Amino acid sequence: MGENAMDKAKGKAKEMMGKASGNDRMAAEGKTDQAKGKAKDAADGMRDKAEGMRDSFREDR
Repeated sequence: MGENAMDKAKGKAKEMMGKASGNDRMAAEGKTDQAKGKAKDAADGMRDKAEGMRDSFREDR
């Protein structure tokens, strides 16, 4: 399991624990952790696309 997936899973667990215990702060932290994992996924996807574009330009020469 990658680091991004771990952030999302940890965040979901934290959010659920926070909601179950009535701890709004913990629930909010869980949502933040999930958002961080999703943002990292998006950044990784953009990096992969940029590398693919770079490679395609190099192959055309």
